[in-house]
This record gives sequence, C-alpha cells and structure tokens, in this order.
Amino acid sequence: MASLRFSSSFSDARDSREAEGAAWHELEAGLGGEVPSLVVAFATHHHGPMLEELGIRLARQSGAQAVIGCTAESVIGPHREIEKGPGIALWAASLPGTDVRFFETQAHQGPDGEPEFSRFPDVGDTAEASVLLVADPYSFPTDAFLAEFDQRLPGVPIMGGMASGATSAGQSLLFTADGVRDSGAVGVVLEGPELELCPIVSQGCRPVGRPWVITACERNLIRKLGGRPALEVLLETWNGLPPDEQKLFQGAPFIGLAIDANRSAFQREDFLVRGIMGLHQANRAVAVADFVRRGQTVQLLVRDAGSADEDLRLLLARNARDSSTQSPMGALLFSCNGRGSRMFSEPDHDVSCLRSSFGEAEVAGFFAAGEIGPVGGRNFVHGFTASVALFRERR
Repeated sequence: MASLRFSSSFSDARDSREAEGAAWHELEAGLGGEVPSLVVAFATHHHGPMLEELGIRLARQSGAQAVIGCTAESVIGPHREIEKGPGIALWAASLPGTDVRFFETQAHQGPDGEPEFSRFPDVGDTAEASVLLVADPYSFPTDAFLAEFDQRLPGVPIMGGMASGATSAGQSLLFTADGVRDSGAVGVVLEGPELELCPIVSQGCRPVGRPWVITACERNLIRKLGGRPALEVLLETWNGLPPDEQKLFQGAPFIGLAIDANRSAFQREDFLVRGIMGLHQANRAVAVADFVRRGQTVQLLVRDAGSADEDLRLLLARNARDSSTQSPMGALLFSCNGRGSRMFSEPDHDVSCLRSSFGEAEVAGFFAAGEIGPVGGRNFVHGFTASVALFRERR
C-alpha cells in the first residue's frame, strides 16, 4: 500500500491572486504528484472577495475528497507565524487506507433553551477515528457541541479552532469544496488503521502550591478545599509564592481542574485550565470559569511566556520520546491569538518549538479565537493554548 504523504505552504504576498498561486504551487510540488485526500486552508481577511471561492478552486485543482478551513487573524506557515499582515497557509494530506468524510453542522435553540445541532459526524470504529473541526465563534456553541460529542463518541479526539479576525457575526468564513459558510462548523472525520492523530494541548501554565480536593461546591463556586474555606487556601498559597509569581497570580489567576476522577497522581496535561473569576469574601468561596464537582482535584496555576514555552517544549519532547518508532509526517497547529508576539519576545515561537522536535513534519495552522483539543480524554475549547495535531503512520 502507498504511504502517507503531507505537504504545506504559505504566502505573505499582498496581491491575492499572487498569494494563492504561490501557495498552491508550493503545496502541489510537495505532494509529488499524489492526489491529496484532504486540503486545509487558512487565510486572513486581507484577501477579501477572493476567499469566497477559495475552497472550490482548491478542490478543483487538487482533486481532494474534502476541503476545510477558515478565515484567520493571522496564519502559520511551515516555518513562520505571519502576524499582522496578509497570509495564506495551505496543508494537504494523501491518506491511503483512511476514510476521509466531510461534515458540517449548524446550531439552533431547542425547546428547553439548550443548543441543538443539525448533525454530528458519522464514526464507525472509535478506536481508529479522529476529527478536525473549524467553527464560527459567533454562531456556534462549540463547548456544548463537544460535550454532546463526547457522550456520543467517547475517546474520539477533536482538534481544531475557532475562526478569528472577525469583529461581528457573519464576517467569519468557513471554507469547503463547494463554497463558504458564514456560520456553524465544518470538519472531517479521519478513520482507518493506517493513520494516527496524536493530540498535544499545551495550556501554557505551571503549578503553584500543591493539589487540593474540592470538598464543598455549587456549580462553578468552590466553597471548600480539603475541608477548608477555598479563599483561605488561595490566599495562603499566594502568600507563599515569590514576589514575581505573586504578581502573575494576582493579575491572571488560573486553576486546573482534574478531568479523570480515578487518577491519584497527575501530570500537567491532566488538568483543564480555567480562569478564577471572582473571590467571595462573605462565604470565603472562589468562583471559576467552569462547573466543578465534589471530590475533584484542583491545582492553582500561573501563566506567562516562560511557563508557556516550558509547557509546549515539555509536551513535544515527551511525545517525541514516547513515539520512538515513527516521527510525525504532518502537523496542524492551532495557536491562540493571544500567543505569538503578544506573549513571546521571539518571533515564530510555537512553530519553531514544533520544528525543534519534529523538523521534518509538514506544518500549517492559524491563530484562533479558541483552540479545540482533548484534555484527560475529553474534548474542550481552550484559551491561550497551542493545540497541535500530529499525524503519523499507526504503529
């Protein structure tokens, strides 16, 4: 059987026709004559009307079974993060032995006021399936979609991001082989025994203090940790930090919520990072940006450029070490639009980290308004995260 093949390209040319042509020819050369199963495209709003039929042209030129993508504030090429300027990034995969199925879905309000979805992707064997998804942040409640998806198809990873760069509803475009959508979500199911998608979700935080168990709570309000008032524990932890970490925690406090209730020992990727939203002096409680449960382990966290760099490099190195027989051949990188030059002093940080671990992988991506990826075996939308989908031949 033919082997997997990947290609990636980008252009930062201001002229839209020139940019698309250059990116396509580079992508085509990398495919070496192979017809791709999937083409993924990300483009900035600078290219305006040209984007209306970008997916159609890519499908016609490539012969791909599926085309997906979206508009972006900034795009990521094979070696560069093209910020604050025009950009087109393309990525293609020839996946023999893998079933590639396009799907799209819209959200509407159900009778009980909760969101309902027009479609969920069809998956045969959950052990051999993964999903790529891009969504409109204004019309699509991705958190609710992922929660229901996990109930329907537990263990299937979803990687992707929310379109970025728009300032109001209707401005985001989702690319498909037959045109664009300005709402909902589009994606592909990748299913088969030959392809393995390895998700890496770097939430960019480091722990401070020690883990605690929630002993009293209500919805998103933590009342007690280890039998003590939660606010008391938080202030005690803060008082024990060095001045630089006190400043970090005071300016942007975070908490990690352990997803797997059966674990007794945790690594940093076992915690879902959420913000601390408020401190309740009257009842000595702490409000967080997600629902919590009694018995759940939590970890106080801080985030800065140093912790974000350390976390991404650690997770990439661990994956490289644990995957000794097959290096990834392709990678899609979904970075938060709060990263890049807004977070790091050096340019091209996330893609450079990826290159340092997996130099031969074909890489493309974009800066998202929310990044999608699994933590603790369940799929979530994240912020300030680098979500990396690594593709390799299954061992």
